[in-house]
Amino acid sequence: MADEQDRRDDQRDPIRARPLGSAPVPLSVLDLATVGSGVTAAEALRTTTELARLAERRGFHRFWVAEHHSMPGVASSSPAVILAHLAAHTERIRLGSGGVMLPNHAPLVIAEQFGTLEAFAPGRVDLGLGRAPGTDGATAAALRRTERLREGADDFPQQLAELTRFLDDSFPDGHRYARIHAVPGPVQGTVPGGVQSAGRPSIWLLGSSGFSARLAGMLGLPFSFAHHFSAANTVPALDLYRETFRPSAVLDQPYASIGVSAFAAEDEKEAHRQVLTGALAMIRLRTGRPGLVPTPEEAEGYESNEIERDFINSWLANVEYGTPDQVREGLDGLIKRTGVDEIKITANAHGREARLRSYELIADAYDLPTAQTEA
Repeated sequence: MADEQDRRDDQRDPIRARPLGSAPVPLSVLDLATVGSGVTAAEALRTTTELARLAERRGFHRFWVAEHHSMPGVASSSPAVILAHLAAHTERIRLGSGGVMLPNHAPLVIAEQFGTLEAFAPGRVDLGLGRAPGTDGATAAALRRTERLREGADDFPQQLAELTRFLDDSFPDGHRYARIHAVPGPVQGTVPGGVQSAGRPSIWLLGSSGFSARLAGMLGLPFSFAHHFSAANTVPALDLYRETFRPSAVLDQPYASIGVSAFAAEDEKEAHRQVLTGALAMIRLRTGRPGLVPTPEEAEGYESNEIERDFINSWLANVEYGTPDQVREGLDGLIKRTGVDEIKITANAHGREARLRSYELIADAYDLPTAQTEA
C-alpha cells in the first residue's frame, strides 16, 4: 500500500514526512497533559499515553509534549520523563519536546536526557528547543537559580551551540569541555570495545516571534511556530525563517511547522462548549489565577466582563473548531495561507473522552489510516 511505503520512507528521514490520507501536509500532535477539574495528574498523564497510542494508530507523524511550570492545569513539566514513558508504549511514531526551554537547563543535562531517549527509541526522537521560560518570572528564577533571566534568553545561541556539540561529541581539542562527554552518546562508539549507533535526536527550534525563526534559518534547522497562542506573528515569522534559511547538513531547504489549536465534535455547539474551557483557563492564567481546566458546564456558566468577553472572542478566533468538516476546512485554509510543511494539533479541553474523540474525528476527516501495520 502507498501509505505504508510512505511511512517506511518517513522513518528514514528524521525531519520531512509525506502526508497520509487526503491531508495536504503531515499531521502531528502537541500535548500538554492538561489536568481538568476533578481529574488527577495521574489520570491526565494516562490520557496523554492513550492519545500517543491513538496518534500512532491513526498515522499522525509526531507526538510532542511541552515544558511548562507552576501551572496546576498542565502536567508536562518534565518532557523527558513523559517521553520515556511514551517510548515504552509506542513503536513507530516520532516523539519529541515542543519544547524544552533550554535556558532553564544546563545543555549537558539535556544532551544526556535526550541521548537516553534516543537509546530507548532509536531514530524517532525530536528535541524541540525554546528560549522562553515556559512560566512566570519568579518560577523561572527558581528554576535557573538566578534573577538574570534576560541574560539566559540572550545566551540561547551559545547554549544551543554547546548542546549540539555535546550531542555530537564534537568539542575541539583545547576546549574546556573537550574531555566531557554526554552519555549515552557518540563517545561510546570510540572507546575500546564500544558500539554506538550513529543517530542522535533531531534538533528543532521553536518560537512565537522572529528571534528563533531567524536563528533556525541561519543554522538550517527545522522551525516550529506557536500559532496557537501567537497567531498575529505566524506569517511574519515564517517569512523571516524562509528568507534567512541557509542550507545545512540537516536540511537543504526550509521545513516549517506550526502548532494549531483545533477541536472537532459531532456538532458545532458541543465543540464550542469544549473550547470554551480552554479559553477560560487561559483567562485565569493571563490574570494571575492559574488553575485546572474547568468543565464545560463551569465555562458556560462563567459570568465574564467585557474585557474577558473580548479576550474569549479573540482567543477562539484562532481555534479551528466545529464539526470535522468545519475543522478540516479551517485547517486547510490555514495551511494554504501559511504554506507550512506540517501542522501540530493541540486540543486543550477538559474531558478525556472529548479530547480523544476530537483527534479521531480529525483523522477521519482527512482519511488517515484506521490502523497502523507493522513497518
